[in-house]
Amino acid sequence: MDSLITAAGRALAAGDLLGALKRVALRDDPPALALRGIAMAQLGELGRAKTLLKAAARGFGPKEAVARARCVVAEAEIAIVSRDLSWPMKALDAARATLEAHGDHLNAAHARNLGARRLLLLGRLDEAEHMLAKVDPGRLTPPAKATHELVVAGIAVRRLQTAAAASAFARATEAARASGMPALGAEVEGAALVLKTPAARLLSRGDERLLRLADVEALLNSGVLVVDACRNIVRREASAVSLATRPVLFALARALGEAWPADLSRRPLLARAFGAKHVDESHRARLRVEIGRLREELRAFADIIATQDGFRLVPQGEHTVVVLAPPVDERHAAVLALLGDGEAWASSALAIALAASPRTVQRALDELSSEGKVLPVGRGRARRWVIPPVPTFPTVLLLPGPLPSD
Repeated sequence: MDSLITAAGRALAAGDLLGALKRVALRDDPPALALRGIAMAQLGELGRAKTLLKAAARGFGPKEAVARARCVVAEAEIAIVSRDLSWPMKALDAARATLEAHGDHLNAAHARNLGARRLLLLGRLDEAEHMLAKVDPGRLTPPAKATHELVVAGIAVRRLQTAAAASAFARATEAARASGMPALGAEVEGAALVLKTPAARLLSRGDERLLRLADVEALLNSGVLVVDACRNIVRREASAVSLATRPVLFALARALGEAWPADLSRRPLLARAFGAKHVDESHRARLRVEIGRLREELRAFADIIATQDGFRLVPQGEHTVVVLAPPVDERHAAVLALLGDGEAWASSALAIALAASPRTVQRALDELSSEGKVLPVGRGRARRWVIPPVPTFPTVLLLPGPLPSD
């Protein structure tokens, strides 16, 4: 009977899910339950897979710590794929330590890859990179290496290191091809599209054009003064001032950046910053105060001078001013950016990834749902949210985590 377990394991490793299931479908011993759980997970039956893996883990005895740890790793992978970011990752760390202590370095490396994937989803890039640094890609099987390189590419993409990302995607493609698993190849191909699709709009001197990630990287290294509406930051090369928690100041900075090199009159500035429809002296006084605060924030990059009609942004030296905006301006752009990975997210997971309150995220989802931009799947605690088949825009520049100089 053990030969059937071995044959099923080999079929599973080769991507022959049905072949693996045929060999263990009628068995209910822990090894068979574990293999069935992994196969069901790869078939997309995540609920059934979790049940099988939990049953397998309970069935393994005290002397089968490695087998139980492998079940925990498989559960962690299901949690990450289903975007259950509340799953206790301490259990994954303990399982990884058990695998390393017993010499199962391949599954331990897989556990590290999973931990790094979760950190990547949360935007904790330095921690993800540190975790990956302890994995030797040369010792991985092709499927594991493809997964490893996808995480490496994801970190590079978030940091706008497009050359490094392209190299990692190329290695992932090669590993996926060597694995002989079409589904893995399709996953890598889909992930690599991030380098070819529009990531932002450039607004300059009244003109507008779409940029890919490589164009954005070049722009941020070009020395121009960038009013970054993707992160609510004003930056020039390695120096940046974040206005993410000061929306009024950023609204003024963006309005002045879009008008540059001309000035912008007070009425449109008041409308952009405060939503004022009727201007009175109190609005003008508040505008002067906020302009003074913005001038202080940007003193390292530019000055803001008063003109006869309004105000003008004057960069230091002879620098150009541009505005970097999402491909489509959207109030809940960060939520759509996370959903743009094609996976089904729980509202609680979105709240964790965005460091926002669950109620704030739920209000955003309700509004997006009413506009047909997201779709709910399931009911109650099992409800997940997805983007319709033709996504609106998603852009990596809106995902959690620091960009260079943040």
